[in-house]
Amino acid sequence: HEIICIHLGQAGIQLGNACWELFCLEHGVKPDGRLKPKATDISFGTFFHETTKNKYIPRALLIDLEPTVADEVRTGTYRQLFHPEQILSSKEDAANNYARGYFSVGREMIDLVLNQLRKAAELCETVQGFFFFNSLGGGTGSGLTGQLIERVTLDYGKKPKFQFMIYPSALIASAVVEPYNSLLTTHTTLEHTDCSFVVDNEAIYTMCRYNLDMYKPTFTNLNRLIAQVVSSVTASLRFPGNLNVNLQEFQTNLVPYPRIHFPLVSYAPIYPASQPFHREKSAVELTARCFRPQAFMVNCNPRHGKYMSCCFLYRGNLTGHEIKESLRDIRSRRYIKFVDWSPCGFKVGMSSQAPTMVPGGDLAKVTRAVCMISNSTSIAEAWTRLNHKFDCLYAKRSFVHWYVAEGMEENEFNETKEDLIALEKDYEEVGMDTVIT
Repeated sequence: HEIICIHLGQAGIQLGNACWELFCLEHGVKPDGRLKPKATDISFGTFFHETTKNKYIPRALLIDLEPTVADEVRTGTYRQLFHPEQILSSKEDAANNYARGYFSVGREMIDLVLNQLRKAAELCETVQGFFFFNSLGGGTGSGLTGQLIERVTLDYGKKPKFQFMIYPSALIASAVVEPYNSLLTTHTTLEHTDCSFVVDNEAIYTMCRYNLDMYKPTFTNLNRLIAQVVSSVTASLRFPGNLNVNLQEFQTNLVPYPRIHFPLVSYAPIYPASQPFHREKSAVELTARCFRPQAFMVNCNPRHGKYMSCCFLYRGNLTGHEIKESLRDIRSRRYIKFVDWSPCGFKVGMSSQAPTMVPGGDLAKVTRAVCMISNSTSIAEAWTRLNHKFDCLYAKRSFVHWYVAEGMEENEFNETKEDLIALEKDYEEVGMDTVIT
């Protein structure tokens, strides 16, 4: 059961670079696609395709509307890993405009992208699902992603579609129109994606500052940290283990209602490379760390909301007994509140494969780690913040003409606003106590 990864826009491709660098290290694949001599693991056909020349090629597409970032991959360390047809770029960018990515410039490219996706799907025995990597704030990451996800639903029906999306920060913005792009693409994809993992650059900056002693982290530093989470989420799809979790199980356990599909992600432990000799944390300590607000990869406080579901993905030398102990400890903690209609159930995944660190990277090697994916009502804080920014811009119709000029109707802004207000209300409703009479 294979997974196809689709990386869109600058953020999507750069995050893709960090992910595939890590996947190659984990599976013993060299930058030219050959296996290292000692690599015996053959379980990674989920993410890699073996060619007739014994080369391993990622089941991935890297797509951007302008060539700069794509060219960096074409000439970079991993240029031989990807087939040239997997890296797609056009001549002009989306200029931070959702409408250019969805309508004008994006539409010229969409058929080429779908054709390459069809070729990637033909190399699979059975496509298990699709992973999309993009930022919500950019023009390509928002517009082209929205267009592509709609078309994938048409062509591939109910195959699960998962998204790792870079959410705009509360304080750091690369474009004034980020609130427009973010909410327009969320409105477009809300009915099509099955599960969207939200990651916020500002929260990752804070992690780098406090855990890794970095005061000016680069995008490479941020992406390598996010890549560890992507690796943990996909580990049970790539490695054999006692308790593996497939895509359907993620959906079943994390998404109580189709629209409530924006889980929070947290990860522990994070040690700087300057501390290679640290005390190994117990499963109880690791699991408790995942509930700290500063362990979450999006800026919101889970203690202000209620949990609907939690999925723990453990890696390394952990036993079933240790994990049971840690879950018992979590149930006893009063500040972890569940909605009253959910029976405080935890889904657990286990992989005996210890986390892999990039040589010369920012993270110290650890023998065990845990990634927690939790569906919490506190994510509504992030939508409320973004809705407010959208309203501030739209009240004066600021920058709307740029979107209309690319073929979008102004009414779509109103529809988007209504849909996102409804999403806020949905989260409010699921968090309310049910009164049994």
